[in-house]
Amino acid sequence: MASVTIEVPAELPSALGVLPADAGREIQLMAALKLFECGRISGGMAAELAGVPRTDFLVLCGRHGVSVFQQTADEVADDLTAIDDARRR
Repeated sequence: MASVTIEVPAELPSALGVLPADAGREIQLMAALKLFECGRISGGMAAELAGVPRTDFLVLCGRHGVSVFQQTADEVADDLTAIDDARRR
């Protein structure tokens, strides 16, 4: 795995409500969640970035309000229309 170093304000751990030693993991998790939510990385890669098994990552998505479904509202509506059409045949 590659490493990335970032500078953060000294007050960040306190603002996040974590110990300084845990701030890096918190930032990693938040980055993984957001990149996954935006569709930039897969769930598997996000889990790897977060340093947790994929099943645990999916649970964390739920806890943080991140949908594990990558469809847009329009795509879901199109799927529902297609299902309706197929039932009528």
